[in-house]
Amino acid sequence: MTPLPDPPAATDIDALLAATRPGLHRYCARMVGSVIDGEDVLQDALIKAVEAFASAAPIQNPQAWLFRIAHNTALDFLRRRNRLEALRSAEEVEMIADRLDDVESRQIAATSLRTFMRLPVAQRSSVILMDVLGCSLAEVCGIMDFGLPAVKAALHRGRTQLREFAREPDDAPWPGLSDADRLRLNAYVSHFNARDFDAIRAMIADDIRLELVNRTRLNGKAEVSTYFGNYSKIDDWRLVAGQVDGRPAILVFDPNEPDRPKYFMLLNWSADKVATIRDFRHAAYAIDGAECVVDRG
Repeated sequence: MTPLPDPPAATDIDALLAATRPGLHRYCARMVGSVIDGEDVLQDALIKAVEAFASAAPIQNPQAWLFRIAHNTALDFLRRRNRLEALRSAEEVEMIADRLDDVESRQIAATSLRTFMRLPVAQRSSVILMDVLGCSLAEVCGIMDFGLPAVKAALHRGRTQLREFAREPDDAPWPGLSDADRLRLNAYVSHFNARDFDAIRAMIADDIRLELVNRTRLNGKAEVSTYFGNYSKIDDWRLVAGQVDGRPAILVFDPNEPDRPKYFMLLNWSADKVATIRDFRHAAYAIDGAECVVDRG
């Protein structure tokens, strides 16, 4: 991680958060095993950062300060999910935490979110921070609040575990969409792709809530209707029903780049009406590392 040259002034907090947000999401998603949950953790962390910024002492390394907040927020999330393993080893063995060669660094960076979740939390955090995000050992110690021997030990064990995991068969595929999810998503996708936004509006609840992630929130049919109007004016999208990290989702492709979705949307339903929409168009970083599956049913 390359520190910013100078601590930001109070008026620069928005710029700092915007510049750091993709990296923070990458960390949070790998810590909690999902790009979707990772965005929720990130949003909580950013709220905490904004609240703490005004009263914080002079911040010598703003990026490390933000990652420390994100790290603690991710741990809180894992505790709530009852998946937190013991953070500290009974032994603090002095290990050499050398930088990896380029090939192994790329291999670790490409590791699936599900594989990272197999590591104990301390190992997971140290490997992500150093080998995926490029933090220094000193920064990792500060973010995790661990001593240098403990970080080196966690890093060594985490890398060893990932090498062993790499020799195993690939992760089993996620279960496919249920019949109910497939029917709902395909109806929404078909109308959307046909630009039949009147039909889409008939599918949404009167009190619908929409989050255009990293941009705005809208409530109620009248406000959300402007969102559909904006989509009618652009052509860089094609919707496909599928899954993101095992959850029902709508994958959005650029028609000129059909090999990989650009971003995704999530819908929640209530009494067969769309109750909430989360659209990640302006948070394309969130799809980094996600396991995206096009529904073939």
